Order: sequence, then C-alpha cells, then structure tokens
Amino acid sequence: MRTSPTVYEVAERAGVSTASVSRVLAGHDRVRQETRDKVMAAVTELGYVPRGAAQDLAGRRTAVLGLCFPDLVGDRDIARPGRARPDQEADTDAMYWYDEVIRGMERAARRSGYALLIAASHETDDANLVLTVAGRCDGLVVLAGTAPAETVEHVVARVPVVLLAAPPGIRVRGTVDHLGVANESGMHELTRHLLDTHGYTDLCFIAGPPDSADSASRYAGFRAALAERGLTERGLAAAGEPDLHGDFTAAGGAAVVTRLLQRGPVPRVLVCANDQTAIGAMSALRQAGLRVPEQVAVTGFDGVQVARHLSPGLTTVAQPMREIGEVAVSLLQQRIAESDRPAEEIQLPVRLEVRESCGCPAPAGRREDQ
Repeated sequence: MRTSPTVYEVAERAGVSTASVSRVLAGHDRVRQETRDKVMAAVTELGYVPRGAAQDLAGRRTAVLGLCFPDLVGDRDIARPGRARPDQEADTDAMYWYDEVIRGMERAARRSGYALLIAASHETDDANLVLTVAGRCDGLVVLAGTAPAETVEHVVARVPVVLLAAPPGIRVRGTVDHLGVANESGMHELTRHLLDTHGYTDLCFIAGPPDSADSASRYAGFRAALAERGLTERGLAAAGEPDLHGDFTAAGGAAVVTRLLQRGPVPRVLVCANDQTAIGAMSALRQAGLRVPEQVAVTGFDGVQVARHLSPGLTTVAQPMREIGEVAVSLLQQRIAESDRPAEEIQLPVRLEVRESCGCPAPAGRREDQ
C-alpha cells in the first residue's frame, strides 16, 4: 500500500495546478501569496515530501545525508529580525561555526560512504528548502529555527531527522534525535572564573538574537553564577531578560559597544554570547581608545580558531564544533538502521579556554611572540 502522497494530491488538496505546486516548492518569487499559502497548507496536511530524481524514499537509498541551516550572513534583499540588515556589510566571520560543523559532518559522512547535501535557507523559502532537501537524502540534520516545527514534523515521518541546538524542552511530533552542547554550564563556569579569579563585580552580558536558544541558555548560566554571589548584571532590562542584543556577528558586537559608549562608562566586563560578538566588541573598544583587558575585559563563546590569534587572545568557552557534525552523522546512521529505536537527546561538553582578554597573563610563548 502506498503511503507517500504525490504532487497530484497536493495540487488537488490546494485547488491549484501541479505546475503551481512545483513553482511554490522551488521557491519562485512570482507566485501569489494566496497560492503559496494554499500549497504549503496542503503540503503540511498531507505530509508531502518532494522526491529527488524520482527516488522513492520508502525503497532505495540515496547514499546522501542533508544539512539545513539559516542563511549565514543575510541576503542583501532580505531583512530578518536578529540578522544583518541589508545595508550592513556581510560578515564572513559568521561562517566559522557552520564551517567547523560542516567539516565534521563531511568527514564522518565520507567515512561511511555518504555524500553530504548542504543548504542554507532564506526567509522566503525555509519550509520549501527543508522539504526539497529531505526528498533527496536518507537523513537530515536541521539547525533549530531553520523551518517551522510543522515542516520538521512531517519530514520526520519520511526520513530520520537530527535537530541541532533546539531550545530546552522543545519537542516536535515524531521520533527526533536532539543534539546540542552544554551552553548553560559552560557560561556558568566562565562567569565564575571572572568573579572568583579576577574579582570583577561590574559585568554586562551582550546577548545574541532574542529568539536564539543558545544565547538564552548562555545567559541563564551567566545569571546563575552572579546570583550565587548576590550580584546582578549591569543594564538589566527586565527580570530574566538581557538588555543588549547583538546578531552573533562582529558588526553586531561593535554596534552594541557603540551604543554602550554613548550611554556613558562601559562596564568593567563584557560577557559576549559568542566569539564574533566579542571580536566586534574588542574592535569597537580599541577604536574608542579603551584597552582590553586593562580597562574593559571581554569574553566570548564558541572557540573559533581566530580567537586564539587575536591580540589580546580571546578568553572563551570552546564547543566541539567538528564533533557536533560527527555525532550528528552517527545519530542519523543509527536511526536509518533502526528507525524504531528511542529518541536520543545528547549534550556535548564544552571547555573553558582562558587567554588574556579577561585579564589572565599570556602564556610565556605568546608573550615572546608579541
């Protein structure tokens, strides 16, 4: 008995032609919004997944694994909340985290005889892209926030899905494996280092986009460490909410520091939600004539390679980016081989990397090089 709906059934449910369905799923701009809404509603209701190269997902394997994530730096013609505006220069450093994860996935996939299909979505085609990629692979890794939960849910009914960096407690219908890192405990350890080793009391958190689960978890670890010592952060906007938001890029970090400088004295410590934000913050401080760490200490999170080559070197929390990619592939392989096994939720450990930007002394070898 056939269980996979066809494009003809989608067209019939939506009351449009199959050509219109194809145009919507291909992401064509010249489609009326009413038609687009009808098609996507039918796709969701039927659980339709496009089949690549006439491949029957219930039969032969494609020997391809997929990875879908939001666009890296934003389109010039698309303004997305929490992302670079069209008038901002694209930040290529936003690719560092993705690049390391992709390298890990590629290496693991190649060892297992799989090719890797990589796709970055845009605001106008998030659901379409995930559906299209799912139709061309045996398993799919999706970074949380790439597409609506409804889209992920009915893809899960066709191919195995690993969800990366999903907010704590989030669930989608179906058996989905979750993979993330210890964001909260990692930031908690970093903040304790700032409080206990250096004795700082004037700390400010520069968050990522308001809808970022990673940023929220890191902020929770930051606040918990302060609360343990009876402290609160500078610039608290509301209970449990950070006052300053960047967009995970260096340009965003620099913009936040520029606003801080306009308000008055900068806090003694800027705890940034990721390394790119910290890099931009350090640049803006330098341009303002402020020394890091002598006048303002700065820290990051992620452990991108460039962080260790800065002057001063960036204190950060390193997450195992390549291992994330490798574990994601392993989870997909296990799910392909045993589709009815229980869902897994894995949180990989992180590591505090102390350098000079927080006020710690430089290693002897680094001092000699400078």
